[in-house]
Amino acid sequence: MNRREAIKQGALLSAGALVSPRLFADHHKQSFQIGACDWSIKKQFDLEAFHLGKQIGLDGIQYSFGVKDDGIDLRSRTNRDAIRQTVKQTGVAMSSMAIGALNKIPYSSTDHGEQLVLECIETMATLKKEAAQLDDADLAAKVSPSVVLLAFFGAGDINGKPDLMAKVIEKLKKAAPLAEKHGITLGLETWLNEADHRHIMDSVDSPAVKVYYDVANSIKMGYDIYQEIENLGNENICEIHCKENGFLLGRGRIAFERLRGVIKQIDYRGWLIIESAVPKGMEVDRAYQKNADYLRSVF
Repeated sequence: MNRREAIKQGALLSAGALVSPRLFADHHKQSFQIGACDWSIKKQFDLEAFHLGKQIGLDGIQYSFGVKDDGIDLRSRTNRDAIRQTVKQTGVAMSSMAIGALNKIPYSSTDHGEQLVLECIETMATLKKEAAQLDDADLAAKVSPSVVLLAFFGAGDINGKPDLMAKVIEKLKKAAPLAEKHGITLGLETWLNEADHRHIMDSVDSPAVKVYYDVANSIKMGYDIYQEIENLGNENICEIHCKENGFLLGRGRIAFERLRGVIKQIDYRGWLIIESAVPKGMEVDRAYQKNADYLRSVF
């Protein structure tokens, strides 16, 4: 039994000892929280993402972390205060964070990419610390995200590149203990299949490293997304991108009703984050209202 498995088993035993069957039954009646990526609604690094999220009817925004001084950069206390005020005003949470900059500044092969990840972990830890000082528990929960997406596309792609995958494992072994310390999950969004993701997670051997599962990316690669999600299980998936390229959700390649069955089967409890899914000629806000309404009707 490796460290990840031991922690998982301990958590399950604790849950079984502390949680009644009635509470489990009540939990399964709850709806999933639905958010969107700030870049997909054309408001990257922008507080307006939360205002547009409220207009669309979203529960949360996946907020970007970039290089220093990109937009409303959360390294700054002033900007963190501003985002907390915006979340309080709109009621729209920070569901998670994402480092899309790694597509141009590869984590595997650059010191800058590695530093971005460490800076993001520290920034998220600071958000958590500051949230703990708030008197409003609901607001505190909405401004202390625990998941950050690490992107591996474009220049950062590691699919079919074992040497770069080995570098990623090496760097994650250094970053994971810091993430664990602060209760932060590093979500890998890649072109990799289930086996390669498992190789990375098993090699790093930390519960802080999980898969950020993007259904459209994986189906584009020819993977059986429903079987992969079932096999990976809730313990290895931190968040899910509900995505289509050029279509509204429900009108493309993803069978979302089937996906619902799979994620309920594995007892996934995380966010559903909408990405892309804007047909040609349709305004983003209109498309995302339709996408959010569709997901709520299914999930």
